[in-house]
Amino acid sequence: MKKKQYNAEYKQQAVYRVNLGKESVPAIAKDLGVSVTSLREWIRQVEKRVHPFPGSGNVILTPEEVMMRKLERENRELREEMEILKKAAAYFAKSLR
Repeated sequence: MKKKQYNAEYKQQAVYRVNLGKESVPAIAKDLGVSVTSLREWIRQVEKRVHPFPGSGNVILTPEEVMMRKLERENRELREEMEILKKAAAYFAKSLR
């Protein structure tokens, strides 16, 4: 069976959930569909702060930085969608005249 690859952001979010302390490691692992061993290894790598996830960009981000990147990406996408909608509205308004 082929091993599933998870990106660094996914792993950071998983470790962040563990650090919140609201759920147990086994419960989070089951919810995410990963082994407890894998999740514990991700936690260990983050705690060591040494290129935690090789092959995933080797970027060490705090959970806040991960969330900031996610929100910035979402903001960029929403702005692009808004521009498209503005252009479409202007086009249809012009054709109604």
